[in-house]
Amino acid sequence: MSGLAGRLYRGETTFDFMKQRRRWFTVSAVLITLSFGSLIVRRLDLSVDFTGGTVVEAPNRSGAGVTDVRSALATVGQEGARIQVLTGEAQERMRVQTGSLAADDQDRMVEVIAESLGVTFDDTEVDAVGPTFGAQITRRALEALAIFLLVVVLFISWRFEWKMALAGIVALLHDLTITAGIYSLAGLEVTPATVIAVLTILGYSLYDTVVVFDKISENVAELTGKNTFDEIANLSMNQVLMRSINTSATSLLPIASLLFVGAFLLGAATLREFALALFIGIAAGTYSSIFVATPLLDVWKSREPEWQRMSRRAERRGEPATVGAPQMAAVPAAVDLSDGGAVPRPPRKRKKRR
Repeated sequence: MSGLAGRLYRGETTFDFMKQRRRWFTVSAVLITLSFGSLIVRRLDLSVDFTGGTVVEAPNRSGAGVTDVRSALATVGQEGARIQVLTGEAQERMRVQTGSLAADDQDRMVEVIAESLGVTFDDTEVDAVGPTFGAQITRRALEALAIFLLVVVLFISWRFEWKMALAGIVALLHDLTITAGIYSLAGLEVTPATVIAVLTILGYSLYDTVVVFDKISENVAELTGKNTFDEIANLSMNQVLMRSINTSATSLLPIASLLFVGAFLLGAATLREFALALFIGIAAGTYSSIFVATPLLDVWKSREPEWQRMSRRAERRGEPATVGAPQMAAVPAAVDLSDGGAVPRPPRKRKKRR
């Protein structure tokens, strides 16, 4: 296999990732700023599992519109309820969401909804979550995330070093922020399935980042004293680039199938919530492992005295500070090494005696 594809598979590419790190950081900064802006202005649309409340869902056999249902709800003091029309199934359905209600108030509201949609009380599906239970779910989700991040820091610090752990955590927070920002911008509902998907993609992003860091550690052990950290980071990235591309492609293709076929064509809302978070998170995780974690580690490591000495030494030799792969010693053009012959030593300079 020749050409770019062949060099990718053999890890022989020389893309200069570190030289373009300001560009990658700028792209990430723009995405994070947009995400934070949306989270502040629009916030996340949390499901009743987190906020508490009552959800009533039923088929719309009478063909009633949102205005008709809202007018009916006004008779029981729930005109401010959130009403959604669910499509993609054999029959159109209505979904009504309110705050937490007492048992009697909830029954009256369900009766009104059933009457306006032309169904019986038994045809409705009611999901009621108290505010205390919703707060517990939210707290446990945040606790699970905090424990996950703590274990990540401890593991990478033990396996590699604390700067790699910090760079990995920054990449994970980068993925979390962008995923939350997209959910906020699109107005997508955050459910327990979304939280499970987010924890899954954090594990994926961590795996991709650790693969790169492992290759960097391996090359540092072999090339310290010969090359700058920029060179080693670039070499490592090029060596594992095809592996990252293959892993991402093989992960995103089945998720895309699950998302677009299972969720949108077949109308499975639960699949949509789970698959969409996976798709967004894995795409962001692939980007962060290549363009955020390693360049950020390069910035911190290159400031260490040892690597600064190597950079100054490379500059004195007239070599570029950042290349795609470590530079080999130059061989005179007249010498043919194809037959395994030895390279002749240059003549020694004799000192003149006075």
